[in-house]
Amino acid sequence: MVLLLVVDLDPGLSALRPLGGFFVLRTAGEQRAPLPTLAQVYTDTVPDVFDDPLTFRVRKVAESLRVSERRIAASIAHQGLAARLWSVALGCAVLHGRTPDLAPRLLCWDADASAPDDLWLTAVRPLPGDAATVADVVLEGHLRPLAAALRARYRLAEGLLWGNAGSALAGAARELDRWAGAHGRPDAAARAHALTTELLAHPLLVGTGVRAGTAFRRRSCCLYYRVPEGGVCGDCCFTRAPRSSPRGASG
Repeated sequence: MVLLLVVDLDPGLSALRPLGGFFVLRTAGEQRAPLPTLAQVYTDTVPDVFDDPLTFRVRKVAESLRVSERRIAASIAHQGLAARLWSVALGCAVLHGRTPDLAPRLLCWDADASAPDDLWLTAVRPLPGDAATVADVVLEGHLRPLAAALRARYRLAEGLLWGNAGSALAGAARELDRWAGAHGRPDAAARAHALTTELLAHPLLVGTGVRAGTAFRRRSCCLYYRVPEGGVCGDCCFTRAPRSSPRGASG
């Protein structure tokens, strides 16, 4: 079953499914096999029965994109997980006025799943739906420890990682705005815009990019242009892929 994240966070139905796969959470009862929690992933305390999920995910992305430089795959993997976390938290806050408690110890992650990342919530606990709570849940709870783990392993620049976070947030907001426009919900569009504006003013995200309406132009690069035939993303700081790709060009 897919979680219905409404005011009381009733775990029996499916409210966010129409917004797309990035907004869906699953319940622990649906797991086909035990999965590590994100708390274990971030702190490198995954039980021996599992392969190292973070390394596994980066390797999987590298093979999919056909890149040999693992930090490129690490950046893309980071942005994918960030987009999932922002989408769930922001979608619930916008549409239902509550944020689910996404504490890393409550979220299981299948590193072998296809995109978007598969997340499984083991307990349903409602939190307030304000920007401060969303920031605490996503930025402090997940993206800060995830960034630390990736920086330690793959030497990714801090500006690149927070740029990824800002880009993923803006992308989630655009999807919500698109859904709101298609379903006659100007209230949802306005709330998504207001929450995203507050979140982008957070000390960890301020300065990561320039926003105009739902458009976002980041000040760093996620390195996707170094993927074979990758080009530049729609919000990249580059208008065209640089001809050279020096090892230090990490944003």
